[in-house]
Amino acid sequence: MMLQSRLLSDFVQFNTTDQVLILNSAADPFGTLALQRLTTGSLLIAEDNIATLGVFKAHNAAASVRCVAFHDYILHHSPETVHVAVMNLLYQPGNIWMFYGLSVAAFALKPGGKLYVAGAKDRGILTMAKRMQELFGNVETLTISKGQRVLCSTRRQSFALEQLPVTSLRIFADSKLDEGTRLLLSVLDVKPTDHALDIGCGAGFIGLHMARLASEGQVTMVDASLAAVAASQQAVEQEGLRGVNVLASDGAQAVLDQQFDLVATNPPFHMGGVQTLEIAERFIREAAQILKPKGRFYLVANRFLKYEPTLLACFRDVQEIAGDSRYKVLYATNPLAAKPR
Repeated sequence: MMLQSRLLSDFVQFNTTDQVLILNSAADPFGTLALQRLTTGSLLIAEDNIATLGVFKAHNAAASVRCVAFHDYILHHSPETVHVAVMNLLYQPGNIWMFYGLSVAAFALKPGGKLYVAGAKDRGILTMAKRMQELFGNVETLTISKGQRVLCSTRRQSFALEQLPVTSLRIFADSKLDEGTRLLLSVLDVKPTDHALDIGCGAGFIGLHMARLASEGQVTMVDASLAAVAASQQAVEQEGLRGVNVLASDGAQAVLDQQFDLVATNPPFHMGGVQTLEIAERFIREAAQILKPKGRFYLVANRFLKYEPTLLACFRDVQEIAGDSRYKVLYATNPLAAKPR
């Protein structure tokens, strides 16, 4: 369950005729409020996570809202088109996302337009205040409540692209191979003819590794992050790999009608600033559904995360095949939900 705050709803001011832009914060309650209040105005959601977008659309099924990819907004949209931009730092994976959101706001806002940002100290709100002051030349703290702040800056001058802190979120391809994934790749057994799946592919390290080895097979990589999908697709093209599909998908939803010999994942364990087992447990259940009867499932995780009970409920055979003081690789075979062929 994501932690939610109503501070943006309480403090953001806009007219019913305004063009309002939500910056990678579709999970914030402000979006629903804006839809209710806007009459001749419009709501544009620049979002990275398709799962979050799906929830938002389900809760606002009758509303008209335009949704676009967050990670390349500046590359594909016109400047100076919106009156109000809002961002909740809770939903930004890291500083680069915050700074990119700041750049999008500076790019998209009309003269006199306002950027509202909500967040806590441990999510970088004080750093954001400094950056807003540097870029816009002004920042106001509208409220401080239970460790959360709402900041507001007004766009008073035009910006050239070179003045913006970050103009693209194409950062995944430059990320480093983490130790958990490295451990997984050291024991991952990929056969040349495997039909393999990487759930939550992120930078694509697991899927790319499988694609190099499954030379006569097929590899699919899925992620709910549009930025991750774009970066992984770029990496596939750069390596000239064939037989690889990269798809935007909420978990394995996009491939539930397929069957695989091999599924591997390094699942996230935070959602909306909260530690959770929910994402990985869902990946486990979905893997059990789409694996062939003799299919193999690999999962790497921090050692303190207890995924074994869910694995044992979905697979006949579960074991730890590699590990150290920080990470473990869990291997499961003979899925209980497998469909015979």
